[in-house]
Amino acid sequence: MIKCATIVCFLFFSAISAIAQVALKSEGRDAQYVETIKARSQKIVNGLKLADAQQAENVCHIIANRYFLLNDIHETCAQQKRFAKDSVADSKQRQHIIECAERSRDAELYKHHFEFTATLSLYLNDSQVEAVKDGMTYGVVPKTYQAHLEMIPSLKDEEKTQILAWLKEAREFAMDAENSNKKHGWFGKYKGRINNWLTARGYNLKAEREAWYKRIEQQKKTEK
Repeated sequence: MIKCATIVCFLFFSAISAIAQVALKSEGRDAQYVETIKARSQKIVNGLKLADAQQAENVCHIIANRYFLLNDIHETCAQQKRFAKDSVADSKQRQHIIECAERSRDAELYKHHFEFTATLSLYLNDSQVEAVKDGMTYGVVPKTYQAHLEMIPSLKDEEKTQILAWLKEAREFAMDAENSNKKHGWFGKYKGRINNWLTARGYNLKAEREAWYKRIEQQKKTEK
């Protein structure tokens, strides 16, 4: 019985140590690019204020590896599209190759999308995972959500919930986008959806925005 318990404990701690160390997948990559990604990832980790150095390093490597993977997926698509544009004379065939490259890219992004959150969850709690996602998307979700709350103080609870849900949905797409412009593009798309929805529910967004700006100016004068 004691022997069985010892074996179980050994297997348990072996499993823990197997996930304890996260290797940085930097092999074959440009050294300067790797350092840039490491610095970007470390900045996000610093915001988490993790006390455990090993935990912080693991999370940093998870984030960096995610950036590496996304770069590989987008670069493969870009190479195929460049080949089509530079080497394929027939316009229909060229367009077919481009569309296939984009579909393949989207399939790869979807295939790997959920594993990132799952891996982070081995080392972080839910609020910390949220902070990582916000760090990878310039903090647009909390900033935009707070702006809506301040602009329209009369928002109902269910409206607040819907706005936040759409912003988080936009963030999921933005996290996988290939550059900052496309990340912001996803948020722009969803902000438009939110604005249209609020307008349909009877809010005069122009009037709400003007009143908000006046409140901000009044607050500045009060603080002087």
